[in-house]
Amino acid sequence: MSSVEISAEPQPLSSANARNLIDSVEAFLFDCDGVIWKGDKLIDGVADTLEMLRSKGKRLVFVTNNSSKSRKQYAKKFHSLGISVSEDEIFSSSFAAAMFLKVNNFSPEKKVYVIGESGIIEELELAGFTGVGGPEDAKKTADLYLDCSIEHDKSVGAVVVGLDRHINYYKLQYATFCLRENPGCLFIATNRDATGHLNASQEVPGAGCMVGAMCASSEKEPIVVGKPSTFMMDFLLKKFEFGCSKMCMVGDRLDTDILFGQSTGCKTLLVFSGVTTQSNLQDPSNHIQPDFYTSKMSDLLELLGP
Repeated sequence: MSSVEISAEPQPLSSANARNLIDSVEAFLFDCDGVIWKGDKLIDGVADTLEMLRSKGKRLVFVTNNSSKSRKQYAKKFHSLGISVSEDEIFSSSFAAAMFLKVNNFSPEKKVYVIGESGIIEELELAGFTGVGGPEDAKKTADLYLDCSIEHDKSVGAVVVGLDRHINYYKLQYATFCLRENPGCLFIATNRDATGHLNASQEVPGAGCMVGAMCASSEKEPIVVGKPSTFMMDFLLKKFEFGCSKMCMVGDRLDTDILFGQSTGCKTLLVFSGVTTQSNLQDPSNHIQPDFYTSKMSDLLELLGP
């Protein structure tokens, strides 16, 4: 079997090393936003590239930090874009948050307060936990000028913070009370991405903004379960009979996707179809270097030739 030459300097993807890369790994891990799609638009060539990799017997896994959807909801999005993906092939940060609680024996009698969207609530319920807040608190307003204590649920044992496009002061206030006043309350962040994709050309505030607000008000640091945390990799390794050296992480972010791949021993491929540009990669202040880089994921297919 061919091996991939690892260099201290990232290598532009070429016909030779693309073939060697595909031959040397058994699974490709893909980020979604900026790699598979931007907003609701599929990036050119993605469907054919995934089909080619499947035809070569490669396992495909989609590892996304976007917690707004559950695995079931993500599977529907893939299908709506013409790509057949099973729920078992999707590892979202919403799922990771629920699994973190499960593997750490979080009591199902306690509640989880959510700053986030329906994906987190759905994954918590599937794992046997009660999620409160989230979309349900989207239109609630906070009592700002009461001359007495404001009541909150003392049975909340964890606060999960992810992307929340309906965040408001009520949610921030309620989560702050839980973290500051409920003994042992866990602070879990799905991820700390600074931005995300609204559409093919614009970036918007990411979950990192919501997490940052809660860090300030609670004066605590969260447990981060999404990339670059290695927590999700523990589940991937249980699924596969091969190790991280037989996997390649494909992503558009240096500080999440590529760092996640490197910290777990995967090969790494950076694509410029999302957040990171070639100038970002080559900036002297950047110390995160992928094994390979290219303009878009479909270059894997194009470089192989007929």
